[in-house]
Amino acid sequence: MKVQELTSSTGKTFLTIQYDEQNRWVYNDWSGYVSPENVKQGSLAVLEAIKQYRSSCGLNDNRNLVGRWDDSLEWIGQVWIPAAAEAGLKFYAHVANQDAFAAASSADMLNRVQGRFEMRIFEDIDEARDWLTACQQS
Repeated sequence: MKVQELTSSTGKTFLTIQYDEQNRWVYNDWSGYVSPENVKQGSLAVLEAIKQYRSSCGLNDNRNLVGRWDDSLEWIGQVWIPAAAEAGLKFYAHVANQDAFAAASSADMLNRVQGRFEMRIFEDIDEARDWLTACQQS
């Protein structure tokens, strides 16, 4: 079920958010280049979906994202991560883009989580799904 599709000022979709009812997680599909404002807007929409569906699991898919998003990491660390933990997020599977620059941003985000919830970085989306499924069963 599609929750929300966000578009940039040029009309291109940069984020599609879905709630997977069968697996009980929020799935975020990021694509293209994202500005810091896009990251903030999208991340707040993801946070609302986590709250709306009372989901403890998130599957963040950055395979189609282009470039770095480290301009947004300070905001993610100071605002989004604490708010997501407070909203009940416990497990966050992050599927990184193979691009070295994007992977560096993912690793930086992992460092900022600091135990607020469990986050793992994956290169394969099926491995990420398997991990989230296992987390829900433990």
